[in-house]
Amino acid sequence: MEARKLNRDENGSEGIPIAYVDHNGNLTDTPPDPTMKVKVKAENIVLGIPTKEESDEEPFDPIRNGKVSFYDNSKGFGFIIDTETNEKHFTHVSGIIDEIAENDKVTFELEKGQRGMNAVRVKQAE
Repeated sequence: MEARKLNRDENGSEGIPIAYVDHNGNLTDTPPDPTMKVKVKAENIVLGIPTKEESDEEPFDPIRNGKVSFYDNSKGFGFIIDTETNEKHFTHVSGIIDEIAENDKVTFELEKGQRGMNAVRVKQAE
């Protein structure tokens, strides 16, 4: 307290200004309005990840249908277009089960790769 008093006397300032936090969590130089205060009950505070609610949605089917838009057999890679989302996915020869060629209808699964989602476990569609 004496250090602040000495600093005020030497510099001619009031010292460190007081900062308040308003009802939105922002710093301000005016005191907050007490009418904007929100009461929160302790039992309404959830710690951790909220539980997933039961829904009528169908479970996600990992097997997707698509069409081979490009495949280079000599280099061992190509692209498959998902028939449902029209997204193009990269595929590599290491993720291909059956022989494929351009315009073949295939089934595949998606897996995260270095540059996005890759088509893996690619098979000819029945």
